[in-house]
Amino acid sequence: MKKWLLASLLLLTLAGSAQNVNGYWYGSGNVQNGGSANNYLFELLIRQNGAKVEGIVNYYFKNTFRSFKINGNYNSATRLITLPNIPVTYYGSRINMEVDCPMDFVAQLKVSKVSSDMKGSFVSRGSYKNTCPEIFFNITLNKEAGNQDSVLTALRLYKESRQVWSPSGYDTLTAVTVVQRPVVNFVIDNQYKEREKVVAQEIEVDGDSVSVDFYDNGEVDGDSIAVFMNDKLLTFNRLLSTSAVHFNMKLDTSKAVNEIGMFANNLGALPPNTALMIVSDGKKRFEVRMASSLDKNAILRIKRKKPLPPGQVELK
Repeated sequence: MKKWLLASLLLLTLAGSAQNVNGYWYGSGNVQNGGSANNYLFELLIRQNGAKVEGIVNYYFKNTFRSFKINGNYNSATRLITLPNIPVTYYGSRINMEVDCPMDFVAQLKVSKVSSDMKGSFVSRGSYKNTCPEIFFNITLNKEAGNQDSVLTALRLYKESRQVWSPSGYDTLTAVTVVQRPVVNFVIDNQYKEREKVVAQEIEVDGDSVSVDFYDNGEVDGDSIAVFMNDKLLTFNRLLSTSAVHFNMKLDTSKAVNEIGMFANNLGALPPNTALMIVSDGKKRFEVRMASSLDKNAILRIKRKKPLPPGQVELK
């Protein structure tokens, strides 16, 4: 009986020691009562050495991407990890006028057969506690990225597949402005017709024209596209980057629905071919995530808003 107890305790000790915090963690966080518009997306790359941890924290918030080196502590007995003094963008910040809150990352490790998770919050330091509320999060270990050699690839793939990037003020330069007129490329025309159309989103606009900007989404990895308007080719072999491929598009008012199609000329280094499309009608701005492949075209459907009858006022 004593031998059985000793063996059980030894197994438990070994299991506990294996539950470290090394690896690539990802997930989202929200300000309490802040609403879904105040969603943060976190990436955490940690290397543990005994009770000490070091690594990198990345986070995305609205139009902002930020990255910081981190150092902290891990208590294996309580499974508590603390990473002090991380600058986190205040959830009420306006675009291009960001305010930082110095915050401590405090989380507890929970390990199950299904997943390894850290649940906790960013807690404001000192006098900032009165103005910067806690950001509660739940992040999960990506076991496939556990190999240190594959961590950078995992980061790139995650950004590509999750499509979280948005252009900041520094990214709004235009790489090229494309004039809206049909061009001829019989090969691409025929391939576009052969591929399945997949509707990414449908939007409703007020006017008869829209401005359209295409950016590479996720990692800038060599994605190249062709763009169609109502099945007519406008441009091809356009390389996507953090500078826009820009269009001023007139809608066909004889159609109930206009379609903008994105055709993948290639898949870049990280399939699929992904783009962030920013569409504006002068009043509203839409962010549309597009993903196309060698057998599917991504489609944005655009409806024109019907004018109100005389004397009727739109309810807001």
